[in-house]
Order: sequence, then structure tokens, then C-alpha cells
Amino acid sequence: MKTTHGTRADGTPITDEMIEAMADEAERGYYVEELRRRRGGQPALGSSPSTVESVRPDPELKRDVLLRASAQGVSVSEAIREALRQHGQAN
Repeated sequence: MKTTHGTRADGTPITDEMIEAMADEAERGYYVEELRRRRGGQPALGSSPSTVESVRPDPELKRDVLLRASAQGVSVSEAIREALRQHGQAN
């Protein structure tokens, strides 16, 4: 039986062979420019990089946002962004 060490983001098991291959690659060295081109991360949400803002909702508001996000099938962050969009468009 093969030993696994968790799974990749796509669910593929991480095996001893994969770890060996990654270690071999690391020992050979990396090309910095290639790594910069392969940059992952979250996709842009707008025309420029997003900022992170902190808010402290009261327990009732947090519950309402969680329920709304669940009902709409979106993340809490997306529900908050949508609420901010609507608020920003209200005059």
C-alpha cells in the first residue's frame, strides 16, 4: 500500500514519488522569472488590486449575512461585496 501525505487542491493524493520529484526539482533550482509567470492567487475582482477591510458586525447582522449567503449559494465575502455595491449605488 502506498503512503500518501494529504491531497492536492484537485483531490489528487500526494505520494512519496511526488515528494521525491518536487525535492529533485528544488535541488536543481528554480528560475525566478518562470515562478513569477506561474503566479496563482485569487483572480482580480475589479479594475485594480482589491483591499482588505475589517468590519465588526454584531451577532444578528453576522447571522443575517450568513443566512443570505447560504440562501444565494455564495460565499459570505460575495454577499458582503454585493451589499456594499447596492449601498454604493443607492442615492
